Amino acid sequence: MSLVLDASLALAWYFQDEATPATDRILDRVAENGAVVPALWRLELANGLQVAVRRGRISTAYRDGSLADLTQMQIETDLETDLHAWSATLRLAETHDLTLYDASYLELAQRRRLPLATLDREMRRAADKLGLAVLGL
Repeated sequence: MSLVLDASLALAWYFQDEATPATDRILDRVAENGAVVPALWRLELANGLQVAVRRGRISTAYRDGSLADLTQMQIETDLETDLHAWSATLRLAETHDLTLYDASYLELAQRRRLPLATLDREMRRAADKLGLAVLGL
């Protein structure tokens, strides 16, 4: 696995107005080398796409096609996310004033010693403070 992939960055692949050269490079990297995500990632991704359907931004067919595309990618779900929720993840959330959801990405990147690919400013700031490599902008 080449990186920890945040839902915000993966969602940018499916919205033309959010994609950038940096997000495109990460897409290529994930397609080539895979990524790892915390256990909540699929819920976050599906929710982001479903919100876009509700707002009329995309169709259900586009949502379903996007999810089908993602299932073809080598994206590993971390099976230890739950084990760290009430310890390391909680401490990271508290220390960096993040949601536990966001802190789960940091915890995973820290534990696996992988760069974090995210567009979220607070997560990027916290990752910098932790000395983690950050990709995405």
